[in-house]
Amino acid sequence: MTQDAPDDSTLRDILRSIRVVGVVGVSPNPVRPSYFVARYLGLRGMRVIPVNPGHAGETLLGATVVAGVRDLPPEVDMLDVFRRSEHVAPIVREALDHLPGLRTVWLQIGVVSDEARAMCAERGVNFIQNRCPKIEYQRLFGELRMGGFNTGVISSRL
Repeated sequence: MTQDAPDDSTLRDILRSIRVVGVVGVSPNPVRPSYFVARYLGLRGMRVIPVNPGHAGETLLGATVVAGVRDLPPEVDMLDVFRRSEHVAPIVREALDHLPGLRTVWLQIGVVSDEARAMCAERGVNFIQNRCPKIEYQRLFGELRMGGFNTGVISSRL
């Protein structure tokens, strides 16, 4: 069985290095997970570019929504995918072909694709599936402790 994500040290390095994120399947509805994950990543200093063909041209979280992966700028270094597993492989293939700066493909909780994993491995792109970057960021950098979770991160911040 393959792991869904690299070890914690590698995850920390990945999360620290992300500058521009394309969020595929983002919703403009603020109660949807895709919205609050995209918002959170933006609050952590990442440039977030929403991808949703049904809302292309609209403004969401301070950015213009693009219709598809092909419309993302080349500096996107992470793709965060909120789509059903059966739709992932073509999205990842397109991203790998059109985003020269892509370093990480991240599939949200419940989203898995062995085919996408193989494509990323072939191109040397980090691949994480069935995880959430917001949760991982909070877990690895001590933010979940405020919600009562024991993260194993010792901090003197209150």
